[in-house]
Amino acid sequence: MKRIILSLVLIVLISSFLEAQTTGELTVTVTTSETGGNYAPRNIVAIWIEDDQGNFIKTLMAYAQNRRTHLNTWQATTNAAGTEYNTTDAITGATRSSHNTRSCSWDGTDYNGFDVADGLYFVWMELTDKNATGNYSSFQFIKGEDDQSLSPEDVPSFASISIIWDAVIASVFSQNDIPDIIIYPNPTKGIFTIKGENVKEVEIRTISGELISKSNSSIVDISTAKPGFYLITIITNETKVVKKLIKE
Repeated sequence: MKRIILSLVLIVLISSFLEAQTTGELTVTVTTSETGGNYAPRNIVAIWIEDDQGNFIKTLMAYAQNRRTHLNTWQATTNAAGTEYNTTDAITGATRSSHNTRSCSWDGTDYNGFDVADGLYFVWMELTDKNATGNYSSFQFIKGEDDQSLSPEDVPSFASISIIWDAVIASVFSQNDIPDIIIYPNPTKGIFTIKGENVKEVEIRTISGELISKSNSSIVDISTAKPGFYLITIITNETKVVKKLIKE
């Protein structure tokens, strides 16, 4: 009897755990600025996710190849997780020569590729323009079934912050019905190509839904658009597909 009860409890716990792993995407956009260091405006910057216990989850962006040791907060959290400077699936690059709007995303998985449980998480940002610790801040959000759109107040070196969690709604199509459509390069500096069959129309919208442009060409130029995330709606003979694009 006890064994049966224990088995039932385990089943309930496992079911609850699986149900509390909402699929979705977090988009983070921020405009950086100097800390007053001697290498300014050159800077290195990292953005990553931690859980509510301070455990490292995943790096989203790391423009800091050679001087990454001066991003002390990011180094410490990745080192504590036993994976120092981990950049699995992250946007990476060398030291930035100037400041601009930076954008990155998170698919709700950890650096091992496993879905993490719903709950309270923190977006961390760190930037320095000197051979020492610069500015860093964190911003909380809830990963769950409800969408979230947050605009935290400006902090030193980080302004115009946008943190958006989009919970995924299950598709009405089977996996075999989804056309094989690819956008490249992504991120893009302006011009990108859509690869797929029977593409009839392409719409480019901001995250808030504002229409930027519409065309029937598979080569699209958004060089004049501001850096950030955009929704690319691709209409084919069979269906409509929406993909996210990062404009650097």
